[in-house]
Amino acid sequence: MSDTEHAIVDLRSDTVTKPSLGMREAMAKAEVGDDVFGDDPTVNSLEERVAALFGKEAALFAPTGSLANQLGLRALVKPGEELICDVQAHVARAELGAAAVFSGITTRTWQSHRGILEAEKAFAIAHPNAGPYLVSTTAIAVENTHNFGGGTVQSLAEIKKLRELSQPHGISMHLDGARLWNAHIKDGFSFPEIAQYFDTISVCLSKGLGAPIGSVLISTKEKIAESRVWRKRFGGGMRQVGIIAAAGHYALEHNIARIADDHRRAATLADRLSKVAPGALSPVDTNIILIDLTNSNTDGQSFVAAAKERSIWVSALGPKLVRIITHLDVNDADIDRASEVLSALLQKAFVSK
Repeated sequence: MSDTEHAIVDLRSDTVTKPSLGMREAMAKAEVGDDVFGDDPTVNSLEERVAALFGKEAALFAPTGSLANQLGLRALVKPGEELICDVQAHVARAELGAAAVFSGITTRTWQSHRGILEAEKAFAIAHPNAGPYLVSTTAIAVENTHNFGGGTVQSLAEIKKLRELSQPHGISMHLDGARLWNAHIKDGFSFPEIAQYFDTISVCLSKGLGAPIGSVLISTKEKIAESRVWRKRFGGGMRQVGIIAAAGHYALEHNIARIADDHRRAATLADRLSKVAPGALSPVDTNIILIDLTNSNTDGQSFVAAAKERSIWVSALGPKLVRIITHLDVNDADIDRASEVLSALLQKAFVSK
């Protein structure tokens, strides 16, 4: 069989998964109502379930992780005030300036290695209660796991330290927990254990858990009530959306523990690729692999195109950076196939330059 005749192995993201048969059946049977009026029982029960899972008062279903993040930031930072986050954070790099455009929030960043939080380094750039001449810091965003850092898991000790440093100054904390499920499986903390340090939390049901769409913002009743208004104002009000919320219920019931398989497969693939291009891969903590092509004879887009010709789909995050993400639609045979193709491409890029 030629390369082009192989089935596609899509490793671009864990957002590319298709709903399983069981998930589709749950969606088809979902009881629905108009969610803008608060009448969708499946959405209501999902929000209650996620809030309880994290030990918080309330939650709000949103169509995307970016919207959940932006609603959380909006609840913490007033127009003209400042959010700080690390330089590689999703809220700074990949949400298209939404905090500034929609909410008048200014952002400053600290440098990080692989997105890993160092509490004292983060707090060092904070400027709370800055007076009438400078911008006041009112919130800090932490991402766990860290996407552009390569799926790194944040230390609970550093999160706790940052909370202890920031809270006396009236600075709130937001958790971008799009892949918090992966961090939970990797480190074994409970959800309330990490949630206690944050004022707002966003989690994605469509990353790692296999739902076709949906994220949840978690906070106090007051902040969620305010965020519900802003969700509608931002165009995120939804109607008979219990069909999608049912997928979220199914994902929470069936797909958290199995994330361990994604981590195992990512580690296997990374180990094989590292043998061909030692030093080009960052350490793999969860389900994300980053390949640095800086010292190769190719670039990210060319590498992606060459892999795609062989039915292996990966993504380029920059001129010399390739990202690979494992997920529930990838099996061991797919990893074997990806190892074969990508190893050959790396051999050509590094050894034959």
